Amino acid sequence: MNNLQRLEMETKGIQLDQSELTIYLQENNLQPFEPYNPESATSKKLIYQSALSILESLANNPQQMKNYKHEDMTISQFHENLMSRIDQLERKIRTLKTDEQLQNESNFFMLFGE
Repeated sequence: MNNLQRLEMETKGIQLDQSELTIYLQENNLQPFEPYNPESATSKKLIYQSALSILESLANNPQQMKNYKHEDMTISQFHENLMSRIDQLERKIRTLKTDEQLQNESNFFMLFGE
């Protein structure tokens, strides 16, 4: 699986041209056709950041939102769900560490007493 396919998996239901998805990935320092490394915390974080960029773009375009309206969901409900997902992704991205941060973590604790 490459980075482009992983981003499509993260943004299921949102139809964008491959060229648009490529731009979102490149803006987040990922090459679309390089293999996705699921063991890399940095890759995972960058995919989530790319997905967040897509959702924010969608939220900023009310005309495009009308295209995602379903029979049982109003546009306002869609917008509320979209904003909720954006908030979830932002929280998740803040808590994720990069590979570099994980390598620099220390696994011991020192307690000094008098």
